[in-house]
Amino acid sequence: MAKRKKRIPANYMDKIPVRDADHAWRITEDGMVEVDMENKGFYHTLAQKLFKKPRVSHIALDKYGSVVWKSMDGENTVADIVRIMEEEFPDETDRMLDRVVTFTAILGNNKFIKMSN
Repeated sequence: MAKRKKRIPANYMDKIPVRDADHAWRITEDGMVEVDMENKGFYHTLAQKLFKKPRVSHIALDKYGSVVWKSMDGENTVADIVRIMEEEFPDETDRMLDRVVTFTAILGNNKFIKMSN
């Protein structure tokens, strides 16, 4: 059975992902991005007190996520980021659109980014 391609609305490709300023981030020695996530709320506070869980988690992005994150400069559209990814990983161009759309959706759902027009 042939795999169906996702249809992405053209206007989604024109959206500009913007990193949320509440999440500090850094580039590690190996060039990967690490994003901080503050663990808030009742259950997180309880876990921090009872189980010595950290107040801030450090999320290490892989090579793909790091390029996408660095590309989200408030000016690049989703289409621009797909092109950047295709240039960075030329052997994997057939998967880049799906990869970028999925990753930006996850970041948006978890409030790491906002999409602007």
